[in-house]
Amino acid sequence: MGFKTTITGMVMLCLFYWWSGSEISRAPGVLAPDEPYQKEVFSAPYREMSGYRIDLLASLDLRARVIATERYWFDHGSALSPVDLVLGWGAMSDSAVLQQISISQGGRYYNWRVKTLPVPRRTIESQSANMHMIPARGEIARELKSIRAGNMVHLKGYLVEATSNEGFRWKSSLTRSDTGSGACELFLVESIYVW
Repeated sequence: MGFKTTITGMVMLCLFYWWSGSEISRAPGVLAPDEPYQKEVFSAPYREMSGYRIDLLASLDLRARVIATERYWFDHGSALSPVDLVLGWGAMSDSAVLQQISISQGGRYYNWRVKTLPVPRRTIESQSANMHMIPARGEIARELKSIRAGNMVHLKGYLVEATSNEGFRWKSSLTRSDTGSGACELFLVESIYVW
């Protein structure tokens, strides 16, 4: 393998990472009008995954726009939840609104900033959420890892509480109206459709 082949391979790899991280452009307008549908689960059997006991708290079915994505490799929960998605519905699925909001992710948190509020603060807080994704199967993990900002998704599964063998406890929020620490959803994804 020659020098030119190595350089070509490196350029192709850089282009792949640039493309896979670039946002998909969407026309203005609400793309996901419906609120997530959630239903409490009673007396569901627990599951074992990646060294965690998973207790099902509520079923969740949502169609949303992906606002941002973040991969995790080394934090305490990365073996269970390798991807966080910031999802938006209602006004927070509208490009005209989103282009006026600066979004960032890190440390399992989602932050936003604005110069002027394009919609009421409560709308931003209640129509978007940072969700820690737990893939139920390998093919769902691959799909989640390939998602880009701007994708639309239809996800079905469960909000859960996860407890590690070492005693680390991670519990999902069960409302879309909370903010701050503990407000994220821990989402066991059993079905995914991306477009």
